[in-house]
Amino acid sequence: IDITFAVAVQVVVLGLNGGLLSGFLGSGGAFVMTPGMMNLGVPGVVAVASNITHKYGKAMVGSRRHGEMGNVDKRLSLYMVLTSFVGIRIAVWINTALFHMEGDSHGVSSGAGASDLYISGVFVCILSVVAISMLRDVKKGGKEEAEPSRRLAEFLGRIYLPPYVYLKVADVRVSLWIILIAGLATGYLAGTIGVGGFIGVPAMIYLFGVPTAVAAGSELYLAMYMGAWGALNYAFQGMVDLRLTMLLYLGSLVGIFVGAYGVKVVKEVMIRLVTAVIILLCVLSRAIAIPIYLRQVGWSHTDPGWDPFFNMASKALLFAAGISGVLMILFNVVKG
Repeated sequence: IDITFAVAVQVVVLGLNGGLLSGFLGSGGAFVMTPGMMNLGVPGVVAVASNITHKYGKAMVGSRRHGEMGNVDKRLSLYMVLTSFVGIRIAVWINTALFHMEGDSHGVSSGAGASDLYISGVFVCILSVVAISMLRDVKKGGKEEAEPSRRLAEFLGRIYLPPYVYLKVADVRVSLWIILIAGLATGYLAGTIGVGGFIGVPAMIYLFGVPTAVAAGSELYLAMYMGAWGALNYAFQGMVDLRLTMLLYLGSLVGIFVGAYGVKVVKEVMIRLVTAVIILLCVLSRAIAIPIYLRQVGWSHTDPGWDPFFNMASKALLFAAGISGVLMILFNVVKG
């Protein structure tokens, strides 16, 4: 992968956006960084691998910052770690198998097209559901101080699923089985598209009844372990580009401190609204690029001359999502 100065600067900016969003939303910010690197010509599986490697160090810094504020429930995170490792291993196996399906030349073979199509498809499907659900929840509240919906948490609480565990920091009692299933889904998503937080954080908020700030901090603590495990699994497949990882660090380790502070001064409903808007823009960005991968695997016969236009539109939407998210966060942090 040829990394020119212009590409390096764009990767650092992606890292800055991702770090700020990560500290603020409790996600690794990979929903901006993974598709951003793909738009720069990095094969999807390499983008995911390099990002999940970067996820480890950034999550360690972010969870420490949240821990100082009392936002980390270590017990909850460690329970989810147990099954998240299994989910990551499954994701690594699928991604690498698709990449090597019919050759493994970076960015040009049908194998790379297959893995890029798979990653983009999962990205669009899962994150569309998450974003729409969060927007509906914010709209139903109607008030700035509206609390997250607890209907799912209350419904699951009526089902007898022992054993139960009490989470002291979050101040909730949850079935261990539900925590383990959520951990499996979070690990699979983190290993597939580098975005585990958008399963982990909503699960903690809507299924377990955990406060938003504690969910953000606990997800980062979980992400530290998932990042380390994912990095090892992808590294042994030869998929990690350490240059990309280090460039992401240049931006993300600065942004994450501002984002973590924002959780303390910005209302929960605004955090959820910012999250939903950014995800939807990122989903549209990835959806626009899908025709390129459909042609690469031979499932469509569009003119290759359209590829630069699809890529340009996808990149423009992605940077619009990142920049608008950063501006919304900074505005509300200053206001708070």
